[in-house]
Amino acid sequence: MQTLLRGKHLISLQEWTKQDIDTALKTSSHLKMLFANNQPHRWLQDKTAFMMFFEQSTRTRNSLEAGITQLGGHAHDLTPDKMQLSHGESAKDTAMVLSRFGHAIAIRNCFYGIGNTYLQDVARWASVPVINLQDDLYHPLQALADLMTIQEKFGDNTSGLNVTISWAYATSHAKPLSVPLSQILLFTRYGMNVTVAAPKEFPLLPDIVNTAESNASSHGGNLRFVNEMDEGFRNAHVVIPKNWGGFAYTEDKDQMLANLSKYRNWICDERRMGIADPRAVYMHALPADRGNEVTDAVIDGPQSVVYDEAENRLHTVKGVIALTMGGRP
Repeated sequence: MQTLLRGKHLISLQEWTKQDIDTALKTSSHLKMLFANNQPHRWLQDKTAFMMFFEQSTRTRNSLEAGITQLGGHAHDLTPDKMQLSHGESAKDTAMVLSRFGHAIAIRNCFYGIGNTYLQDVARWASVPVINLQDDLYHPLQALADLMTIQEKFGDNTSGLNVTISWAYATSHAKPLSVPLSQILLFTRYGMNVTVAAPKEFPLLPDIVNTAESNASSHGGNLRFVNEMDEGFRNAHVVIPKNWGGFAYTEDKDQMLANLSKYRNWICDERRMGIADPRAVYMHALPADRGNEVTDAVIDGPQSVVYDEAENRLHTVKGVIALTMGGRP
């Protein structure tokens, strides 16, 4: 088991070995048990993480802040208006200064074409681990919590499991591509048969799709694409219907909105859940656009595991920061 993760950045799970990821999952499960039994686990006593949020957040901010508190450390909740970023401070200066003040820098920046580049710039100059709290390309902490949840429901050996990642209609906002991209990259490394169901106007990024296909080939899984939601749900053990923007098709917001309106019937309802395997579970990173992405009957029904999934955001971020901020010297 790989344990030398101290100081390692987490920008994308693709940059971590499977041993690294398995170590994070084992650590997360152990921490989950300690949390359940109310046992103290102050592994990061007096350590500080700086959280830089360029967008709003519920699960990501609170899981990290609660997690580092439970591990004995402290998190600073930063937004651009609280920093000199609004006056043009460079990523280099921010990285080098915060590195001298604390023990990790965690960033959420989902602006398309900007977020990942900014994180890479910070990581280039930081001397402490940089943790991706979601950018325009990757959401590694969500994918890790999803994998943990799937393994809890179906066992650690996920080879041959049918997982459908489906686009769904939503009106809240054009959501980033980072969740489905991270899922196809990670799930294919664990031997799953991954189906992506999406209209042609809402594709995923070709370069990352190519990497996911290579992952599938190397680890005995499969990756396929369909343009019908019903076909995607057929015989699935896990369904993850979630909206994402059409950024890979057009960056014209008006055109994207027009394309969106064509697919109002892409909703996860009880009929579609009936097409899936009888053991199927419904997952969503939350917040779900109720009445558009999913019906209340499904998200509040017996096949929904969204709150287990959300809880695992706490345990997996604790596993990651315990290893990267602490770990072996």
